[in-house]
Amino acid sequence: MKIDQARKQIIDGAERLVLKVGSRLLAADDPDARRQRIEQLIGQVAKLRERFEVVLVSSGAIGAGMAMTGAVKRPADVARLQGLAAIGQSRLMALYENACQQHGFHCGQLLLSRDDVKERKRHLNVRNCLRALLTDNVLPIVNENDTVSVDEIRFGDNDLLAALVATMIRADLTILLTTVDGFYRRDDGEFTDRLSVIDEITDEIRDMAQGTGDQLYSTGGMVSKLNAAEITLAAGEHLWIADGTDFAVVDRILAGEDIGSLFRTTRPRMSGPKRWLAFFTESSGELIVDEGAVKAVCEGGHSLLPSGLIRVEGEFGKGDTVAVCAPDGRRIALGMTNYSAAELNQIKGLRSPQIRELLHQDTYEEAIHRDNMVLVPAGQ
Repeated sequence: MKIDQARKQIIDGAERLVLKVGSRLLAADDPDARRQRIEQLIGQVAKLRERFEVVLVSSGAIGAGMAMTGAVKRPADVARLQGLAAIGQSRLMALYENACQQHGFHCGQLLLSRDDVKERKRHLNVRNCLRALLTDNVLPIVNENDTVSVDEIRFGDNDLLAALVATMIRADLTILLTTVDGFYRRDDGEFTDRLSVIDEITDEIRDMAQGTGDQLYSTGGMVSKLNAAEITLAAGEHLWIADGTDFAVVDRILAGEDIGSLFRTTRPRMSGPKRWLAFFTESSGELIVDEGAVKAVCEGGHSLLPSGLIRVEGEFGKGDTVAVCAPDGRRIALGMTNYSAAELNQIKGLRSPQIRELLHQDTYEEAIHRDNMVLVPAGQ
């Protein structure tokens, strides 16, 4: 058994975990086999709960529906997928509750669509519900609401959902259990050595992840796991990919063994308001700024001043979220603007005295204050 000190340190310092279990780990044509797999999983979750607060993100509703109806291939038709999810979800949760009761606790189900975390009031309701369940010693089990989700409102895969849930509740570590034992280097199309610890997601790493999906039961491959890792790393938290074919892997994770791939960050943890900006809002417009403003925002950590504005795109009001872009169109930040689009079009390129003279009112020095702005990681 090889103990990795980076893993051991992260495990020893963690208080709250998000554990995501992929569809293929629960998929089974035999209902008894599915029940046994869930009982094995919850047995390991019970061990985690002795040390941490745990939120479980579980795929498997569509797979359970396929098993119950005898379907041998995941359908492409959205309505049929929704129907299978409706059939399988109740069965899946019944199995989870029975397994939880064997260990002396209950589970609670949250079915989410993307709008549930993007709309501010619903976002807060979801976060408060998760916190209440954890306080009451209930295991929250989160899944995408596949019965109503369509392309416009779906997360796309539960890797992304797990990362977003983790950022909502400030989880110290997100663990993605999958069917491979980590992220592998790929040379000339061939997988070679496992990357044990990854501190930065580079273009080279992204290229290695292409073409690693499996569409029988699941929708996400290694690309989706990298996307999830980018979110958690940006938030200042860690993510660990491990092979969950045998759920006893949880024991090895708790021991800090060098298994799977650990995405480790040294960034400070992002504040709550900046998490909201970075991961859950959509921009209503764009502010194109000059190179001086790019340097001031990205390197100096300064607010964005109207004097650095080149162009304003879109229609938005004061307090809306907008993207800040470099002259080449590269997105560098998201922030809540102090001015409407019409006002910014009037004052772009001007300094504070000129702005007051033009608008004939009390004005803000900043187009976006640094406290209301978050940098966008390179590559996004």
